[in-house]
Amino acid sequence: MFKKHVDVKALQRLSGADKKKLRRTAKERFPQASDADLDAILPPKVEVTVAKYPNRILVYGIEGEFPMLFDIDGRGHELFPTVYALWKVPDLLPAFTLKGGEVSRFILGGADLMFPGISIPPEGLPSFQPGQPWDSADGRYVPNEGFYEDIVVEDPNYASSSQPADSSEDHVEGMRDSTIEGEEAAVDVSESHTTDHDIHIEAIEDLTAGVSEVKLPEDNATEEPIEEREHQNLSTEEIDSLLDKCLLQALHTSVKDKDLPIPGSTLWSNHILPCRPTGVTLDIKKSSHKKLSKWLQSKSSSGLISSKEDKHKKEVMLLRINRGHPDYMAFKPEKRVQEPVVQHDNVVAEGSTTKQLEVAEIYKPSSHVNPIFMAVGADTGKYYSASEASDIVFRYVEKENLVKATDKAKVVLDVALCDALYKGAIKKGSAYPTEIHKRDLGLTFLNRMQIHHRVARGNEVAIRKGAIRTIQIMTERRQGNKKMTRLSGLECFLMDPDSLASELQKKFACSTTTAELPGKKGQHEVLVQGGVIDDLAKHLVDHYGVPKRFIEVLDKTKR
Repeated sequence: MFKKHVDVKALQRLSGADKKKLRRTAKERFPQASDADLDAILPPKVEVTVAKYPNRILVYGIEGEFPMLFDIDGRGHELFPTVYALWKVPDLLPAFTLKGGEVSRFILGGADLMFPGISIPPEGLPSFQPGQPWDSADGRYVPNEGFYEDIVVEDPNYASSSQPADSSEDHVEGMRDSTIEGEEAAVDVSESHTTDHDIHIEAIEDLTAGVSEVKLPEDNATEEPIEEREHQNLSTEEIDSLLDKCLLQALHTSVKDKDLPIPGSTLWSNHILPCRPTGVTLDIKKSSHKKLSKWLQSKSSSGLISSKEDKHKKEVMLLRINRGHPDYMAFKPEKRVQEPVVQHDNVVAEGSTTKQLEVAEIYKPSSHVNPIFMAVGADTGKYYSASEASDIVFRYVEKENLVKATDKAKVVLDVALCDALYKGAIKKGSAYPTEIHKRDLGLTFLNRMQIHHRVARGNEVAIRKGAIRTIQIMTERRQGNKKMTRLSGLECFLMDPDSLASELQKKFACSTTTAELPGKKGQHEVLVQGGVIDDLAKHLVDHYGVPKRFIEVLDKTKR
């Protein structure tokens, strides 16, 4: 009931008459509670507050301290004690004893307690009425209207820095840890509650002993190899050194001159990461450079490489490698099998049932470059990757022997190549170039081709004209100051909005719907109730393999 965080609609003090009425109701609801027990949870000379929630639930608590009672129908008919109240007065409710680890792990997760999960004593159970509230022997409330991780326990309106707050926190932590010793938990709880009501140490030992029997399933996915955990403690200087080593290894083994220019993101994911040592997670943010662009620019300043920022793609491009640089010549590459990369464009979180996503920019020959393709016998009707297209133009240069004799880094432009690169792009009256540097040839040739994008998920493949559009995630406030998250652009990544809406409804426990975008036939957006902008972006990356650079996030609720 309270596991999902909700905002308090109103918070106010109870009048003297209302406090007396609440006390009478509690006495009727908990007949075995003595006056001293009621004084412990509702002290007569302190202020008592009531918090009203949008779902009409009322939560009663001591002002500035903890919630003690809550009313699930808002009319005083269904009054129950909170976990804090049961810690103060363990005998407030009659108690069942659970069957240890057989059922405790389900109750810990918020499940209702069924009769077969109760351990029946030899003398039998006392008589009780249907609907009568009972407590379980391990401190959880039955029937399960709330449990130890719910919002009532964590409500910031009742936060306190007093000693009971620390003790309750320790107690909850003890319930989470299935290996905690019963004696330690008993000592912590008994010491922290001596001022209000002495909790029986034997009861606490029974509580922790039952919880310690819980055997939760092991999550092997979260285990890291020992070698990997050791590598995570690298210093900034060691990370910088490892980055340089991986770059030199990549320049020696996988980066070819014919592939240049290549984007910095491609260099990182396809060349540098596979060269890292086994079990190492290489994070550029933990280096002294903090960003990939700054790191590549520093290597360019040292003369090892030549890089330039592409203003259209807004990322650094690797243009040239100085294979005569002292660092390059002094480095001896390792001979080893490169570790396969699990990165960005084709990543789906392990354990996900979603099929693998592949996203790639491809190019189709245009009328400008068709003569070059036909000259080398290449098909003008197929699609090419950036490296394949660059290879075509370099094959033409080699075939026609266009490398400048006096400067091997430059290419002389003949009529066909000059038209392919510049026809229609040069202003009237301006002279056409007669030569071009090799580092600029590939990129200029690509810019004259038609850009497309290819998206594949399993057996489903889509090729569309133009650059791929990003997924837009936007959170805004609607009527009543409520947050709404909008998600659009899913069709580009072969994602069904209706199926995703149904999935998000279960994942975030909130309302979702789909709507057609105005003026965009066939394109839909998913509307998610609440501000789940960060969790939603993470879900798309982890479970659908959407590259982070194709997700745009905008939070309009921040001022």
